[in-house]
Amino acid sequence: MNRTDLRNIAIIAHVDHGKTTLVDALLKQSNTFRDASAMGTTLMDSHDLERERGITIFAKNAAIIWKDVKINIVDTPGHADFGGEVERIMNIVDGCLLLVDAKEGPMPQTKFVLKKAIQAGHKIIVVINKIDKKDARPDWVLNRTFDLFVDLGATDEQTDFPVIYASAIQGLAGTEADITKMTDVTPIYDCVLANIKGPTGDATKPLQISAINVQHDTYKGRTVIGRVENGIVKKGMAIAHIKRDGKIVPGKITSIKLFKGMAREEVEEAAAGEIVAVSGLEDIQIGETIADAASPVALPVLNIEEPTVKMTFGVNTSPFAGQEGQFTTSRNIQDRLDHELQNDVALRVDRAEGDGTWIVSGRGELHLSILIEKMRREGFELQVSRPQVIFKRVDGKMHEPFETVSIEAPEEFSGIIIEKMGKRRGEMKDMKVEFGTAFLEFEIPTRGLIGYRNEFLTSTKGQGILNTLLLGYRPEVGDIAGSSHGSMISMEHGVTMGYSLTNLQERGVLFMGAGVEVYVGQVIGEYSRDEDIEVNPCKEKKLSNMRSKGDGPSVSLITPRIMGLEQAIEYVGDDELVEVTPKTIRVRKAITDSVLRKRSSTKIVSTAE
Repeated sequence: MNRTDLRNIAIIAHVDHGKTTLVDALLKQSNTFRDASAMGTTLMDSHDLERERGITIFAKNAAIIWKDVKINIVDTPGHADFGGEVERIMNIVDGCLLLVDAKEGPMPQTKFVLKKAIQAGHKIIVVINKIDKKDARPDWVLNRTFDLFVDLGATDEQTDFPVIYASAIQGLAGTEADITKMTDVTPIYDCVLANIKGPTGDATKPLQISAINVQHDTYKGRTVIGRVENGIVKKGMAIAHIKRDGKIVPGKITSIKLFKGMAREEVEEAAAGEIVAVSGLEDIQIGETIADAASPVALPVLNIEEPTVKMTFGVNTSPFAGQEGQFTTSRNIQDRLDHELQNDVALRVDRAEGDGTWIVSGRGELHLSILIEKMRREGFELQVSRPQVIFKRVDGKMHEPFETVSIEAPEEFSGIIIEKMGKRRGEMKDMKVEFGTAFLEFEIPTRGLIGYRNEFLTSTKGQGILNTLLLGYRPEVGDIAGSSHGSMISMEHGVTMGYSLTNLQERGVLFMGAGVEVYVGQVIGEYSRDEDIEVNPCKEKKLSNMRSKGDGPSVSLITPRIMGLEQAIEYVGDDELVEVTPKTIRVRKAITDSVLRKRSSTKIVSTAE
């Protein structure tokens, strides 16, 4: 039987199509969240990184009461690099709200999240959001969305989806694409209650809970978020913890919490169908089962897609090591990576050759850079290598990951985009031009995309939009001509001087201004040629006791290119590293000593500046 007093739904969409904003509108409309000072902010984006980037990284739960029915809402990430979160969430909900931008229509990540929802057999409500845009085209978007359902193999029932038009940021929704007829988001609530069935589950059967997410509570210890598939979970009851390998470990539930608004409230018990947060099991992992102690029956273990990109993490070995970070030792980094593994099932960590180094694998560059940024803000100091794709051997042949790339840019830049993608083994699958904007679609090896995003922004003068989606593994295509670059390497330890930088800026693009402390082997800029050059950025102008009319011209420095974490990760070559500390991001050569570096490579041209 389906419960009539409960609904479990997920909100899915492409990045920046308004998922979190819609959840905020639903919370505010239901008077669940009464903090007037929070109006206009994204309540669900609780992490600093999420607020800064404007994207959802971690799936979050909330709950509202509407017409005596409790609606559990899960806000999911839109970026494919965090697809592991989306895959798990599909196991605890019974339906989805699919948000689609009223101008852009379905995008690559829309296809990704919708595919997961269709495979799970969920009922889907399409919400065409941002209809307040001046160039909104809801009819065109609706047709494209229907085509996407058909392409992904949706059932007849799924393709017969209800449609709601909305402006989440204004807190308006309706069944017609006329914003003047809308008053609030009530139509979304009514549509959910009418079209998405309550959860099934038998409270009389033995207990079964699948661990979908694991969090850490300061007072309660490890907290497991999951759905009660069958039975009733009670505070203090003895349970069986069924591990991935089938081993059964006895345990006890010490706390049960249900979601209410954005908070959690302690309860004594919860019945089948509820999404709960339970504590008391210290070694449980995501995908494992909490079962009845007397008759334990395991739920299917979650199958998560394998990582495609890897990076080498290591203890910082630069001359400035230990000056800015609080956690700098290999033990610190090992413990932090182990902690991350408990919460992120899409991550892999293996010990690398050599002391203090690990190979960390994830779903993409963004996935790994978010982890590095979190560690940096927590006070960790480390060095990381250039991202590399993970190859697989299938039937005796090497295979590598491929991605589909969707690009939207002014038509005038289409030529250089096609040229650059062609050099990186990108194969164009589609091209359309509408109102001066080119829409291009490519299939390209993931190797070809590494390091391209910054180059793409430069090529399109910041006016291009690039989105990617993993296609899967295909036979290796051979060598790829990526963007090779030369670096300007400091040959002195000291503080950069405006006098020397004025001359060096003519040789390329500097990464820093005057008055910055540097060390031997640090990369201070990008050289204009495809070779490295050693320079002295610390040279001062010689003083004399003579004065003449031409002395002392003012130093004029071009604004340097300040390297953030993601820009540095994209820039570094195979023989370079990114030094990450809580205060600074530096690019350096893996071998800082000039003599040793020359022995391992004949590429460097040494000149005395």
